[in-house]
Amino acid sequence: MTPIRIPFNRPSFVGKEREYLEASLAAGQLSGGGAFSQQCSKLLESRLGCNRALLTTSCTDALEMCGLLLNLGPEDEFVVPSFTFTSTANALALRGARPIFADVRPDTLNIDERHLESLFTPRTRAVIAVHYAGVACAMDEICKAARERGIRVIEDNAHGIFGRYKGRLLGTIGALATLSFHETKSVSCGEGGALMVNDPALVERAEIILEKGTNRRQFFRGQADKYTWVELGSSFVLADLLASILLAQLEAEVEICNKREAIWLKYQNSLATWSAIHDVRQPTIPSGCDSSYHLYHLILPSEGSRDRLLEHLRSLGILAVFHYQALNASPMGQRLGGRIGQCPVSEDASRRLVRLPMYFSLSGEEQGQVIDAVMRFDRF
Repeated sequence: MTPIRIPFNRPSFVGKEREYLEASLAAGQLSGGGAFSQQCSKLLESRLGCNRALLTTSCTDALEMCGLLLNLGPEDEFVVPSFTFTSTANALALRGARPIFADVRPDTLNIDERHLESLFTPRTRAVIAVHYAGVACAMDEICKAARERGIRVIEDNAHGIFGRYKGRLLGTIGALATLSFHETKSVSCGEGGALMVNDPALVERAEIILEKGTNRRQFFRGQADKYTWVELGSSFVLADLLASILLAQLEAEVEICNKREAIWLKYQNSLATWSAIHDVRQPTIPSGCDSSYHLYHLILPSEGSRDRLLEHLRSLGILAVFHYQALNASPMGQRLGGRIGQCPVSEDASRRLVRLPMYFSLSGEEQGQVIDAVMRFDRF
């Protein structure tokens, strides 16, 4: 088998990660809530403009906190796009709530806002807007439809940190939002996430849920004479050791965002003619959306051509990958009420989508090799 020369993803140090990591080790506090965690939270709150940013061990944990905060249970339903990672549905289904799978738009692969009204029922408590690839969902329409029914909007913003919708930063529009700092994300500490609390009425409970159901944070701020168990919660706190790496990445925001945009635009421009000739669909960024440029994907004419392109790139030492499998058609999705054929756009994208290598340290020469390899593919 040909060794991989150009991986799909490569973790990158971009600033003061090593310096801050050593400082964290020297300070002797590796658990959560230390100086680096506090700086990260303050930076996120200042930069993004949310009421509170709470660091978590993953975006999944932040989504699970949303389920707890909204008191979801077996009598409730939530609407979730079928074309998303399993955590988006898992997190609320763990509370017993039933996922209602929504199809996505063909252009952005975001939840199709035109279908929401038909999916809402008296049991619907939340709708999750996943900003796929860092391109904003149609938040005006989603929020309007949800507001009219008293339904909460959660933004799964794992892909979209620093992206915008009509000038508003993604993650600041819904009542709650989540971020991912996984190794594959634009800003990373290996494993990590954050809960962004935009509704001020939810801030106090969010802090309690984060701290294993205790009022520990209020105690350390002098707002309680002792801390004790007051709410259901869990161990969601990110280690300060990882926060030290995250802080360095957050401080390098402009450099990271500019580099990812340049990589994305080079793919988009270089592959435009080839894509048009071979009926390959390139990504779309609608008017009013400023992407975070999290990933670059192509949608091939068929599942067979997609698989052959992946094999072709792999034979040249380039690792490209497919992405989500439609949740409604998955074994677990079907056990929760989904059915094959329910979300045709999601199911089609699952069969035909290819993600090309994209990461901060991808060199111009390496990207040129990827582009050249794609343009030499002719087994449609």
